[in-house]
Amino acid sequence: MQFTETRGNDGSYAESVSFADAILSPVASFGGIYSPKQIPVINQEFLQRHLNSDYKALALSLLSLWDIDVEPPVLQDAVESYDGFDDSNNPAPVVKLEQSIYVSELYHGPTRAFKDMALQPFGKILSVLAQGRNEEFLILTATSGDTGPAALDTFRNRDNIRVVCLYPDGGTSDVQRLQMITESANNLKVIGIKGDFDDAQAALKSLLSSGSFNQRLKELNISLSAANSVNFGRIMFQIIYQFHSYLELVRQQAIAMGDRVNLHIPSGNFGNALGAYYARQMGLPVEQIYIASNANNVLTDWVNTGSYDTTSRSLITTSSPAMDILKSSNVERVLFDLFGSIRTHELMKSLDEQGFYQLKDDETARIQEIFSASYCSDEEGHNYIKDSFSNGYLMDPHTATCLKSCKMAKTVNDHVNIVYSTAEWTKFAPTINQAITGETGRSDLEALESIANTANIQIPDIVLSLFDKPIRHTDVVEKSQIESQILAFLQ
Repeated sequence: MQFTETRGNDGSYAESVSFADAILSPVASFGGIYSPKQIPVINQEFLQRHLNSDYKALALSLLSLWDIDVEPPVLQDAVESYDGFDDSNNPAPVVKLEQSIYVSELYHGPTRAFKDMALQPFGKILSVLAQGRNEEFLILTATSGDTGPAALDTFRNRDNIRVVCLYPDGGTSDVQRLQMITESANNLKVIGIKGDFDDAQAALKSLLSSGSFNQRLKELNISLSAANSVNFGRIMFQIIYQFHSYLELVRQQAIAMGDRVNLHIPSGNFGNALGAYYARQMGLPVEQIYIASNANNVLTDWVNTGSYDTTSRSLITTSSPAMDILKSSNVERVLFDLFGSIRTHELMKSLDEQGFYQLKDDETARIQEIFSASYCSDEEGHNYIKDSFSNGYLMDPHTATCLKSCKMAKTVNDHVNIVYSTAEWTKFAPTINQAITGETGRSDLEALESIANTANIQIPDIVLSLFDKPIRHTDVVEKSQIESQILAFLQ
């Protein structure tokens, strides 16, 4: 399998690269990223063959279809990462919420968020590749709250790897922040920045493509990569659980093999939605992919009107902070797959330089054949959390946004709906506690205890222990200081 550049070639990079090269060096010409030249296709026989497969067997079979240049023993070791989840055979359980709505719970890994599903195996693969090349790698990651803890966890104490994690100061929950700033491994550095996630992501992309920064790393004999979903290594593993959730519904007799389903995904940086897109393109029977946004609903406008416009928007702080994003990186890969590199370059240049682009009518129609979109206010989300809790299900505020899109889907078709739940309730306890009890002003710890008492459940030790750990990372800097902070850490 070869990967090619989303914005075409400027002569500075190879026009096509292997999977290993794409994940070790994810930046491409004109500030673009790498995408697969072609997408493998499955049929119903493939699904039938894996009806009784456990998650790891399904993962290995799907990975083999992509024909990537990673040795089978390395892939086998990578999927063994799921042994560290709550249930190694079923790391992403699917549970019924109500009639025709099922929840795929993606948060049963070590950091209690869906990023573990991809970053746990990805961390093993990247480390092995770095050691095989006898190279030292700096892994950059920008986080809106969940990528950071997951990246730090998977790369902790790994040979040939150092990690710098950028997070928006004040833009994550206390639990997410503690997961990052209490990390003690010597190969990890966490930096808070004065700004929002879009600022952190822009800083990451700038450093990845900076000639002077890369030259300074070269002098230190260090190569540069990233753990964000600009790295296709992340996306590869986010395709797998789309197939798993479908097969789970067949096993539970909620659908028959071949029935089409709707997928509902909290928007974020669009990596989760991109995994769903590739699964659909591969042949998974998906009717529509619903993109659920919060008040930062730029993707709702993109799907509904073809306009991606950030010029009249300022980022809004909401109670679903992992979705407080205006420039979702992985939309670019959809543009490339549907419209090619020349058009993608044109659109992304307009977005980068002018803050907007407008799709043509026929292009918008192609997007709408695949995607639908809605957005959910904080108040609506709180009501969904409260109603679900009263019916026996505890969900986080990002998952709650999908319930509105489910209501939308039910007016269009009668297919079963799969909601992708991206975080455990423990990650956003004050918001959830307010929704179900009406209490405001609670700290994370107070809210965790309140929810545990109200729901008669235990706070997981992995979360509760965070409040007793010493703080290891205290730097909060201006965006202009990020590069000097990173270089000081490396030296």
